[in-house]
Amino acid sequence: MQNLSAPKSVRTLIAPDKFKGSLTASEVAEALAAGLRSAVGSTGRAGAVHCELLPLADGGDGSVDAAVASGFSRRSCTVAGPTGQPVPASIAFDGVTAVVEVANSCGLGLLPDGKLEPLDACSRGFGEAVLFALSLKPARIVLALGGSASTDGGMGMLTALGYTFRDAAGRPLSGSGRALARIHAIDRSPLSGLAGTELIVASDVHTPLLGSQGAAAVFGPQKGASAEDIAALDDGLKHLVTTMTEAGFADAASLAGQRGAGSAGGIGFACLLLGAKQVSGADYFLDLLDFNARKDSCDVIITGEGSIDEQTLAGKLPAAVARRSGQRPIIAVAGRSLLPRERWSEMPLIRVYTLAEYTDEDSSKDPELSARLLRRIGQDIGASLL
Repeated sequence: MQNLSAPKSVRTLIAPDKFKGSLTASEVAEALAAGLRSAVGSTGRAGAVHCELLPLADGGDGSVDAAVASGFSRRSCTVAGPTGQPVPASIAFDGVTAVVEVANSCGLGLLPDGKLEPLDACSRGFGEAVLFALSLKPARIVLALGGSASTDGGMGMLTALGYTFRDAAGRPLSGSGRALARIHAIDRSPLSGLAGTELIVASDVHTPLLGSQGAAAVFGPQKGASAEDIAALDDGLKHLVTTMTEAGFADAASLAGQRGAGSAGGIGFACLLLGAKQVSGADYFLDLLDFNARKDSCDVIITGEGSIDEQTLAGKLPAAVARRSGQRPIIAVAGRSLLPRERWSEMPLIRVYTLAEYTDEDSSKDPELSARLLRRIGQDIGASLL
C-alpha cells in the first residue's frame, strides 16, 4: 500500500540553453534549481525536488561553458581580439575532444567599448584558439561558430593557421572584410597538426557564403554593416572564393554554396576548406554532454531558451531535448514565448513559463532581474510537482 504521508521526491533534469544577452545556460540552470529546491507543495506537505543541472549549447556562443559545466576542463589562452587587441579566451578539453568558440575569442562581445567594426573586425583570434587547442593534441576539435564580430570569410582564422594572403605588391594582408577585395595570391602552408585532427563544425545555421541569403546579407546588419558595406563584403567574399580556387582549392565554389558556409561571417566556409565535417549543433552537443544517459534517471525535464517561437519548433535546442525525452513530462522556461498554448503539444510541452508573465520590466538585458524571476519560476514549478 502506498504511504500517502511519506514525503514526495521528484527528480528533475534542468537542461536549458542560454538566455542570450542576459544569462548563460549555467546561470539559468542554477537559478531554476535554487527555486525548485526551496519549493513547498501546494498542500504544504513536505517533499523534495532533486535537481541535476545540464547547461546546454548548440554549437554557438556558450559552447565552451556548457562543455565545462558537464565535466570538461577549461584551458585558458590569450588571442587577438576582433580588432587585434589581446583578449583572454578559453577552450574546453576532456583529453580527447577540444571545444573552441568564436564568441569568446573574436566575438561581438569583445569589441572595445562595444563599437561595431563591420569592415575591420577579424577572425584571427579564433584561429589562434584553434592553434592552442592543437597544442594539447586532441583527437578532434569542435568548432563553435556563433557570435562572430567579423565578415572576413575566415581569412583571419586561416592566417593564424599558416595561410598567407598577399596583395598585388606581394605584401601580406591581415584578415578583415575590408581586405578581402585586395587578395591577389594565397600561399597554402597549413599546419601539419591539422591533418591528424578531426574537425567538427557543430552548427544549425544553414546560410551559404554568398548572395542575398549569404553571410554579409543575413548577418552583416547585426554587425553594423550598412547596405553599402553589405554589397562590398559580399563582393569581397566572392573574390575570396575566386582566389581560393586559383590557389588550388578546386571545390571552393561548391563549398561556398553549402548550407552553413556563411556561418560566423564565413568562418564556416574556411572550416569546410580545412576539411571540417558539419553536423547538427543541437544533436551533437546533446550527445557530447551525454544527455540520453542523464535523462534516464529523472522524472521531469526542464528546458528553455531566451525566446520560444517558430524557430524553436524548427529544431533549436529545446525541440531537440523534447524529441529525445521519450514520455517524460517536459516543461519549458523562456524570457518570452510567441508560441500559442495550442501549439505546445508539437514539441510536446506540458507547460511554458516566461519571465514576461512575472514582470512588466524588460529582463532581456538585466541578468539580476532574470535570475530573480527564474528563482520564482523554479519555486512555482516545484510547487506544482510536489
